[in-house]
Parts: sequence; structure tokens; C-alpha cells
Amino acid sequence: MKKINSIEEIINDYDNFIIDQWGVMHDGTFGYDHAFNSINILNSKNKNLFIISNSSKRSKTSIDRLPKLGFKKNSFLNTVTSGEMIWQLLKKKYLDDKNKKNCFHIFDEQKEDGLNFRDGLNFNFVEKVEEADLILACTPFINLQPIDYIPLLEVAYKKEIIMYCANPDFETVESKSNNNVFCMGTIGEIYKKMGGNVIIKGKPDVSIYAETTNKINLEKERTLAIGDSLFHDIQGANNFEIDSILVKSGIHKDLNKINNLIKNHQISPTYIIDKFSI
Repeated sequence: MKKINSIEEIINDYDNFIIDQWGVMHDGTFGYDHAFNSINILNSKNKNLFIISNSSKRSKTSIDRLPKLGFKKNSFLNTVTSGEMIWQLLKKKYLDDKNKKNCFHIFDEQKEDGLNFRDGLNFNFVEKVEEADLILACTPFINLQPIDYIPLLEVAYKKEIIMYCANPDFETVESKSNNNVFCMGTIGEIYKKMGGNVIIKGKPDVSIYAETTNKINLEKERTLAIGDSLFHDIQGANNFEIDSILVKSGIHKDLNKINNLIKNHQISPTYIIDKFSI
């Protein structure tokens, strides 16, 4: 792992840049000035830019939101979310109208990607997990902590219910407080450790990298992933066999803790940088 102070130090070594959103480009509410500058410089040098996000939102929602955050849609060749990958999987897998499956949907009613995520999916949505054939996990319920999901997960485990997790992230940065808050991936990980079956298609699964970059002839040795999560952005880059930069302005801020995580989990970025800046 090499410490760099600017993307400019390695910009000529790569043609393709796969960029995370939260903690790298923006804080959920505002885009970072240094990220605007970096994107503009990369565009000016004709680099291929992609966004891969472990958001439970559909890809179109994330793309349409870019201008509100201060970014241009056409700066990026493709934007794919983990939510889109799960939506497409469920759309293709459950087509039978005669035997519709019962789906228990975990989502935040205050988020715009809650009920809208159901559009086009062929399920009966049920209010009780006891009635469910599968779980669709998008965003945590309001005011619940991870421990509060244990009774629900115990019922699901006994029934051998599959969980489809639309956001594999364990945590993210809350823009209002700058504190880390848990994401649906934490609940998925608890269920997995209980012995439950959890399906993810976002980072660190390689399928989202292949889907995002399938429109170009990708040279992996000329491809770099930029993200703030060791367990998703960096592990995903390692799985996809490309280089990576860990950004310290998001989830992981303390270098000692970062080094311990790298040592304990054998997940190592190629570079580390304070923020996504030129």
C-alpha cells in the first residue's frame, strides 16, 4: 500500500476509473469540491469513468440524482447500483403469475427508493415475515438497531428464507452528523452468520464490475477502483483483479485502524489517499 497525495501521481498509469459515490464523491447531500475537480481533470484527459454504488436505489434514480449533487451525467460511461443488480435478478427469476411468491420487504418509508423499488416486481408483498417466501432487504427500518432484527431473522432462518440484500454495505457516513450508520449489509451479515442464505450482487461481488464495464474492451491492468470501504470497494477490486485506492475521507479515517483491518482481513489497497483529489 503506497500513500499518495493526489490522483495526479498515478493518473497516467490508468485509463479506466471505477468510482464509489458516498464518502468519495459526496456525503449524501452535497458533492465534494475536490471530487468535482478530479472528475473534470479525468474527463479532460479522456479517461473512462464509471460509478459502482452499493446503493439500494435503481441505477436510473442514482443517475438522475447526479446533477443535484453537482455532477454531470455525461461525465460517466455507466452507473450501476447494487439495487439495480438485485432488481434485475428478481425480475428475471420470479416471472410466474400463477404462483406469485410472498415477499417481506425491509425498507425505510422515508426514503424515495422504498415503495418505488417494488415497481415491476412480480410479488405479493406481505407484512409478516412468517408469511414470506423471500426477504427483499433495501434500507433499514426507521428507529431499529441491528439487534432488533434478531427475532425476525430467527423466524426467517427456521423457514429457510433467502434474503436478497440490495445494499451490501455494512456502514456509511451520515451527512448530518458525520457519524457512521449501519446499512442493510450489516443485517445480511448477521443473517449469514446465523446460517441464513444471503444473495448480494453489489460490491465486493465481481458481477457488478463486469456489468458496469461490459460496453468497453476493459484492460484490467489499466483499471483502477476508488472507494472508502475496505470490505466492499477494496475487496471488490481485489476480487475483480484490478488496482485500487482507499480514500480516507469516508468510512475509514484512522490509519492505525486501517492497518489493523488490512492485517486481520488480508484486504489490501494498492494506494491510500486522504480524499479523492487532484
